[in-house]
Formats: sequence, structure tokens, C-alpha cells
Amino acid sequence: MLHPRTKGRVALRQERNREALVQAGYSVMSEKGIDAATMQEIAERADVGAGTVYSYFKSKDELAVSVIERVMHDLAVRIEEVTNTFTDPAQVYAYGVRAVIEAATGDLRWRQLLNRPEVIAEAMFRRHGPFAIRDLENAARAGRFTLTDARLGFKIACYAIVGASLAIVQDEFPPAAIEAAVVRLLCMAGLSEQDAVQLASRPRPPLAPESLPTSQP
Repeated sequence: MLHPRTKGRVALRQERNREALVQAGYSVMSEKGIDAATMQEIAERADVGAGTVYSYFKSKDELAVSVIERVMHDLAVRIEEVTNTFTDPAQVYAYGVRAVIEAATGDLRWRQLLNRPEVIAEAMFRRHGPFAIRDLENAARAGRFTLTDARLGFKIACYAIVGASLAIVQDEFPPAAIEAAVVRLLCMAGLSEQDAVQLASRPRPPLAPESLPTSQP
């Protein structure tokens, strides 16, 4: 039986190894995309034994989901830095969903996971949900949205965002369809078509650049 202190050191080392792999996966997948990245290269970048990688992640796809969740959280924080300056809570939500669709269709890491819609939609719900649900509730309290269940509303929106993004990536629709997708999502929240079109067309301040990944809970 391990001494409690020894067990604590083991757990700490495991946490460090896992975090090193996520950080390395982020770096390699950002440089090459998920498809071209290899677990061997990621292990070397993390200074972890190649066989040890699979003690933490069963597959490259599982590691890729952890990386994309880190990317999603970073995006959510950057969205909040911009939208904290807005006075209209509906505009906060509109800006956020557009930024997510633009990332899903423009970022190679996101694009290569869109063929697993249930995985990326659930990751989106976990990472963006706390922000988006709050924004939906704020807009509803302000009388801008009529949505009564913000959690359910955003759960549905996640799958709609992934579906629309996948259709754009597969060239079923042009990139300009992002505007129409944002309008549809705003209508789902309870805005009229006219109000949704007006809100979606407002000027959009730029996001800050993506930062290096940091440890997440």
C-alpha cells in the first residue's frame, strides 16, 4: 500500500503528464492540424514516453477533443472580453454564436472534428455553455429573447451550429451563409426575423489573438 505522500506525488506527476500532453497536442495540432499530427510527435514534444501517452488518452481523437475544449475555452474568454463592453444582452449572444461558427468553419482543428458532430457539439456545450446560457438568460430577463429554458435552448443551438458549420465546410453552402445561420439562431431564441437581421448586421469589434493554452479544471 502506498504511503499517502507517495500517492500524492504519483497523482501530481500524472496531472503534470496529462497537462504536458494537452499542451503538446495543442502545439502540434495547431501547426499541422489533427489529421497530420502523430501521437509519437506529441509524446516527444511533451517529453513523455510514447507508450505512456495511451495511459492518459485512448486515441489521438480523444486527445484532440481535450485540445479543442482548451481552444473553445480560450475563445469563450476572448468573446467575453469584447462583449463585456456591450449594453444589449442580445448582442452579446449574437456576437458569441457568430464567433463560434467562424471558428468552427475557419480553424483547421475545429474543421477536422466536425465529422464527429455529437462529440464537438457536446464539447461546445461544456465549454461555451456556462457563458452562452448566462447570456441567453440575461437577454430573456431584459425582454430581448422569449426563450424560457436557456439550457435546452443552447443545447439545441450547439447541434445547429455544428450542422451549419459542417454544411459550409463541405461546400453545401457558401461562407456567407454564416450570416443567415446567426439570424436563424437568434430567431430560435425568440427574436423576430426583422430584429434578428438587424442584430446580426451590427458592427463587430475584433477578437484578441488566441493565447497559449493554460490548465483548465
